[in-house]
Amino acid sequence: MLHENIKNLRKSRGMTQEELASRLHIVRQTVSKWEKGYSVPDAEMLRKLADALETDTSSLLGETVEENVKIDAVAEQLSRINEQLAIRNRRSRRIWKTVGIILAVILIVQVLSCSSAIIAFDQYSAETEAYTEEIIESMP
Repeated sequence: MLHENIKNLRKSRGMTQEELASRLHIVRQTVSKWEKGYSVPDAEMLRKLADALETDTSSLLGETVEENVKIDAVAEQLSRINEQLAIRNRRSRRIWKTVGIILAVILIVQVLSCSSAIIAFDQYSAETEAYTEEIIESMP
């Protein structure tokens, strides 16, 4: 029980045996012996161990602590989040593409209407000028 709790709590905190030993100012082999159940820490070391593992001594000595690493569940959740982000990105790109096409069409229509207005004005000006010249020439 104690040896399993030490190992599971250490792993759930993301520590190696070496890191835990360094925090307790002992050698790694001592941590290994505790985790294998070959030896147990004394009362003072048990208190320091609980502090290093961010728990209390009763938790270390109590029921077996389950390792909190559920890699499959975390990977599945990350996969779902990644998929949702991909869908959102596709939608966003599609929206911006549509907005860009609409703006391009509006711009083309404006350019064509301005061009046709300029051409029509030039033709009208030319016709008016020719008509004005005819009137002026026909005057006595």
